Amino acid sequence: MGTRQHKASAPRQIRLGIISVSSTRSLAEDQSGQWIATRARKEGHQVAFHRVIPDDAAVIAQTLEEVLAAYEPQAVLITGGTGISQRDVTIEAIKPLFRKDLSAFGVLFAQLSFEEIDSAAILSRATAGVIASAVVFAMPGSLRACQLACTNLIFPELGHLVGHLQEG
Repeated sequence: MGTRQHKASAPRQIRLGIISVSSTRSLAEDQSGQWIATRARKEGHQVAFHRVIPDDAAVIAQTLEEVLAAYEPQAVLITGGTGISQRDVTIEAIKPLFRKDLSAFGVLFAQLSFEEIDSAAILSRATAGVIASAVVFAMPGSLRACQLACTNLIFPELGHLVGHLQEG
């Protein structure tokens, strides 16, 4: 079956969750996470949860595992903690949990970022993979980066990705 056929038969409504990684913002101040939630609903998806958690690798991994078990989302979008500073530990927390990497996501995000922010794009370590039966994306915490990733990469392929995961 070709890409067009897969997309045509893909689920239209995805149950997803949002995790914002920040030690300084509350849920009310989570501009990127709030934008993702609003956009997801406009796309017809169900937002099963939205949490803000601190930049702590153990907390990130534990929260992700808990929400995957409790809410059974088909996708989780994580924003924040993907840079190179000492406090940026999202990638280190989630990558060991991947059973499959979606390595093209980081490459394509970097390419799109380069078109917008030039060589500063090398600071991002955006990544994606499959954990349990959910696709998990980790992207930078800035609003522009979330908009770029979600609009150009994540939402256009979300149903397609979930459809493949549901194929047994």
